[in-house]
Amino acid sequence: MAKGYWVSVYPAIPAPETLSAYNELAGPAVRAAGGRVLSRGGRVVAHEAGIAQRVVLIEFDSFEQAVEAYESEAYKKALVALPDGFQRDFRIIEGTD
Repeated sequence: MAKGYWVSVYPAIPAPETLSAYNELAGPAVRAAGGRVLSRGGRVVAHEAGIAQRVVLIEFDSFEQAVEAYESEAYKKALVALPDGFQRDFRIIEGTD
């Protein structure tokens, strides 16, 4: 079964301290759903139209598990805690076998 991944790219984070409420809720929600953080804010080398700002990569045992985690009540509460006007490019992708 192919793994599932959350990929988040943050074009800009004007006030990182405003993410604390989201982080406090999102971390436990992701772990409870079986997610494992593979990368969070590490170094990025962007090419072409790539965004070099913060990137977060989370792995799940399956694509379905990744989708269910996003749709979980616990993660929905985390999303509500994101600050107004906050922008990110968030994708759920299926890995290869």
